[in-house]
Parts: sequence; structure tokens; C-alpha cells
Amino acid sequence: MGITVQNITGSTAMVIWPKMASCVDSFYSVMYHPNWNSMLSSYSRKSFQKEERVPTTRSSFVVENLAPLTTYIVCVTCQSANPSSDQCRVFNTLERDPASASNTKKELALGIWLTSSILLLIIAAILLYGCLHLLCRRRRERLQGRNGTSEQDQGKVWTKSVTCTSEELGQQSQLMQDTEEKHPGSIQLATIIENPSACKEPVMPTSESQERVPTTGQCSAI
Repeated sequence: MGITVQNITGSTAMVIWPKMASCVDSFYSVMYHPNWNSMLSSYSRKSFQKEERVPTTRSSFVVENLAPLTTYIVCVTCQSANPSSDQCRVFNTLERDPASASNTKKELALGIWLTSSILLLIIAAILLYGCLHLLCRRRRERLQGRNGTSEQDQGKVWTKSVTCTSEELGQQSQLMQDTEEKHPGSIQLATIIENPSACKEPVMPTSESQERVPTTGQCSAI
């Protein structure tokens, strides 16, 4: 059949075959398998690990994802038919090429960087949430403390005002007592002036005011 394998690398190989007149309006089957042993393996479709279908308009196919330093067999048939020995070729892949190795390292480094970045973002988000929660809690405690202090201050002011009022009442009472002790008749005179009817009844003055206040019926003179 004239199948050839070209551009072999550590992971890819290009398979080329001539066009078949019997495969018009159909497809080609490209089958390949690693570690081929012609003594133990048969040329049946079940013996092949991979199978690719290629349109009849094409006469080549690039086999990918091969293992480096491995012996492969590749067969090309028409319409998934079982291949024969003249429709197959054996080839060996090369070592892993530096470009693919560097690409693999770059992909690994990129994956590690993305994973670490995501973890750092998660940790930063957790720390930010904790800080905001702590700040809100402290602010709430401060507001509660201010409210409690204002209530205490109001209570102190009210207590102070009550105390002041009591002291003023006590002072007024003491002043009235002092005035009564110094001028005992003045209160009675004021009472008589305000209530003239009280003059009809005799007023018994104290010993100190007997000379000043009459005992009976002298309201007009007073």
C-alpha cells in the first residue's frame, strides 16, 4: 500500500498513504498501538489501542499523544476493515523533545502559580472579612459604652437636681425656723393681716411679745 511514517518526534508522527479507489465517498481508518509484537498480536481491529477516522479527501494524518522511546505499529484501512501486514508500518518514537519538555514545565509552573494565587486570594478574603467583623464589633461596643455613659450622666444630673432641691427646701425650712425663733410674733401678725376674722378670737402671744400684741379686739389699732 505504500504507507510511510515521517516527522517522528517523542510524541507525534505523520502517517502518509496513497489514495484508494475503493474508499470513495467513505473514510480511512488509522489504527495504532504501542509495544507491538507480531508473534503474539493479530491484525484485528480489537488489537489496536486507538483508531482515528479520516475523510477520503485526505491522505495523511498526524498521530499525537505518543509515548517517547516506544515502538508503535500503525495501519491504514478503508472503512474500518481489518488490516493486513502490507497495510501497516512499525516505527519508534524519539526522546522527549526539549520544546515539549519546556512546555510541560511551563504548564506545570503556570498551574502551580494559579493554584497559589487562588489560595492567596482566599486567605486575603478571609483576613479582610475578619478585620471588618472585628472593626464593626469594636464600633458597636463603643456606641453601647457611649449610650451607657450618657444614661449614667443623666442619672447623676437628676440625682444632683433632686439633691439640690432637697437642700434648698431644707435651707428654706431652716430659714423659716430661724425667723420664727427671732421674731415669733411676726408670723402671727402676718396671719392676722391676711385673715382679719382671726382677730375675733383672742391670740395668746408668747412671753416675749406680750407687750407688743394685744390680747383682745385690737386689730384696728395694730
